Amino acid sequence: MNMQCTRVLQTRLAESFPQAQIPAGWQLTAEQCPEGMAGDVTINCFRFARFFKVSPDTLAENVAGLLSVDPDVKKVERIKAFVNVTLHAGALFRDTVGNVPGILAEGLLPGEARRRILIEYSAPNTNKPQHLGHVRNNTLGMSACKLLARVGHEVIPVNLINDRGIHICKSMLAYMRFGNGDTPEKAGVKGDHFVGSYYVRYNDELKKQLTALRAEKPELSDKSDEELFLETEIGAAAQELLRKWEASDPETVALWKLMNSWVIAGFNETYKRMGVEFKKTFLESETYLLGRENVKKGLELGCFTRREDGAVLADLGKLGTKVLLRSDGTSVYITQDIGTTLLKYNEFKPDSQIWVVGDEQILHFQMLFAILQKMGCSWADNLRHLAYGMVNLPTGKMKSREGTVVDADDLFDEMHELARNATLERVGEGENAPADLEERAETIGMGALKFMLLKFNPKTTMMFDPQASLKFEGDTGPYVQYACARINSIARKAADRGFVRGKSAPAWSLLDSGEERSLAVTASLYPEALKSAAEKIDCSVLVNYLLDLAKAFNRFYREKPVLNAEDLALVNTRLELCFAVRDILTDGLSTLTIGVPEAM
Repeated sequence: MNMQCTRVLQTRLAESFPQAQIPAGWQLTAEQCPEGMAGDVTINCFRFARFFKVSPDTLAENVAGLLSVDPDVKKVERIKAFVNVTLHAGALFRDTVGNVPGILAEGLLPGEARRRILIEYSAPNTNKPQHLGHVRNNTLGMSACKLLARVGHEVIPVNLINDRGIHICKSMLAYMRFGNGDTPEKAGVKGDHFVGSYYVRYNDELKKQLTALRAEKPELSDKSDEELFLETEIGAAAQELLRKWEASDPETVALWKLMNSWVIAGFNETYKRMGVEFKKTFLESETYLLGRENVKKGLELGCFTRREDGAVLADLGKLGTKVLLRSDGTSVYITQDIGTTLLKYNEFKPDSQIWVVGDEQILHFQMLFAILQKMGCSWADNLRHLAYGMVNLPTGKMKSREGTVVDADDLFDEMHELARNATLERVGEGENAPADLEERAETIGMGALKFMLLKFNPKTTMMFDPQASLKFEGDTGPYVQYACARINSIARKAADRGFVRGKSAPAWSLLDSGEERSLAVTASLYPEALKSAAEKIDCSVLVNYLLDLAKAFNRFYREKPVLNAEDLALVNTRLELCFAVRDILTDGLSTLTIGVPEAM
């Protein structure tokens, strides 16, 4: 059943039940029949009977009656509130894989449902390279942007680089003491890795001083590292460097700019390898003071209150009370976010804003949104935190200050090497090795990484196993890529035999096996999978759909010969079925920012 058929059915049902109250934009949809149930698709009347003001069974009876006279319908079976429909083969394939342009149509949402959406993601610090946590953030962010744009929204991807603060000064101080004028170019090291090594060096020195301090003054042994930070020489020196930066000391600012430039150049290499692009990159050093004046205005308007010691507070009800300005008038972190959010809104005028940030910041964003609502920002109801859980490796958690973090670039290299080895195992080394081996390994390796990171709902804390993600069998990216590569191989062999796509019209009525019918129905569900994933901003919905389609294709391929079918008309028709599936899989992977190699 295609969308036109379900729209006609919806209209006829509305005519049959004049009391119906159908929500604007709602569309009746059919689902694939579960295994073991006769039929191609099923209509679950439990889901929408309330719109028609009748019981699900009554609605199902009417649906069955309307469909039984449809010339495209071969059989209708009602089981309580479920209506199972079997279509004539010609109609089934004509309206599914025979309608690839419709299935792959851009902008699936009607015009009135499309929005201008700003998505902020990545947000690295300029004291270290990006790590596995950033890789999940980047993957979630860029795929969300691509997914929402795919269904018709206008999407504005932005980044906010955290390039100021005590953590930046730690790397700077270590470089001043131990760098001896070295540079990334001299050391032959990527800029963000170069600076990150000094952050680790700083924390090594801090640990030594903390140990010595506790040995010298046993009465301090119960105090935390944070409480003793300024008691150490190197801690006090970093704090002094921050003071100089905030006072615009020329030498301090010059070093800060130089080291930031090294890191940002390194970030850009990482982003390029992942395929990450931003409409604009904001720098925290340019935005961190913006919120202060807006908070003062909010105080004058009665949105906030002043405490006895002079601090400015926001009473957020059940969320608690939040300090927005300290008693000395200085900003806190959320003050900066207030200013940056207002800046982004004034510059881009989005209908909504989304932040891709770890779930440890859930309360922070709840407070930020509540504060903006108190300030009278009518658009604050359309702010969303896309929270995600931690991602770990089988080797355990990562700690960047100890240098045990899994750097993004090292992980990319590992995925490339694993994919390269897996390819050589399949095709052989030496003369058998493909000319595009490195390009192929990059596409497969990065695809496996992204696919696995998107396979789970973002809220899930997950374990990422590089080797398991690269298996060609199972719920992996390479499994879906391989289905495309297999169809590419079929296409090449077909071309060698003189078959030209589109030269002869497919005879869809020839395809009537269970494997062929199931594959066609699964393919037809692609637009709904896209819309569902976009509505939830959850690419795991699309990932699981692509796995289902690849599995349906492989079942078909095992049971039904394509190039060796009984006659040319059947060969041509099964080829069209294969090509339609490949086009959908390729489009879906592209929406997940994953490429498809020509061969594997």
